[in-house]
Amino acid sequence: MTAEEYWNHNVHYHPVVLDAVPDGCRAALDVGCGDGLLAAKLATRAESVTGVDRSAEMIRRAQKRDAGNVAFLEGDYLDGALLDAGSYDFVSAVAVIHHAPFDDAIERLVELLAPGGRLVVVGMACDRTLLDWVVSGCGVPASRLNARLRGGKRAPSDMPVEDPIMNWGEVRRATAHVLPGRRYRRRLLWRYTLVWDKPVGTREGGP
Repeated sequence: MTAEEYWNHNVHYHPVVLDAVPDGCRAALDVGCGDGLLAAKLATRAESVTGVDRSAEMIRRAQKRDAGNVAFLEGDYLDGALLDAGSYDFVSAVAVIHHAPFDDAIERLVELLAPGGRLVVVGMACDRTLLDWVVSGCGVPASRLNARLRGGKRAPSDMPVEDPIMNWGEVRRATAHVLPGRRYRRRLLWRYTLVWDKPVGTREGGP
């Protein structure tokens, strides 16, 4: 692990994102790219990568990374004028969609995908049921062990943080409804992963 890398619950699932990048990916987009760590990794899997974040400080840090085929943009991915619809073969969103109204976030991510493109979300939700709390409790020893093995749990200072308002069941049902055929999995370290392929011939802006 280099000085530019670190470990936390989001970084833990970067391999899931990278493994989902389709062969021959031309253009990838990392939404809410933060300091650019994932975008730099995606640069080894795609011909070109765009990282977008609305935090000027995060973009400033991201631009210090040495990744020649990555461009970083300051702005909100929900802004229809910032990114071109249907332009990306791969879109990743790690701990991002709970920062906006769920339907707006998903609709925009789908819109950004090219037909046949792939969306990968690493998301967060809140506990509501007894089972939710049990599963979350099981994550505590796993988190502590991983932190010990990987030099501690760290994240860039000033990274915007917001608590999710949807619970696990609500996210599972909502994603099944708006993204038919999505592969959803609740993960141990307080995250879920979702992979969805946009059908060829889908109109822009709709699943």
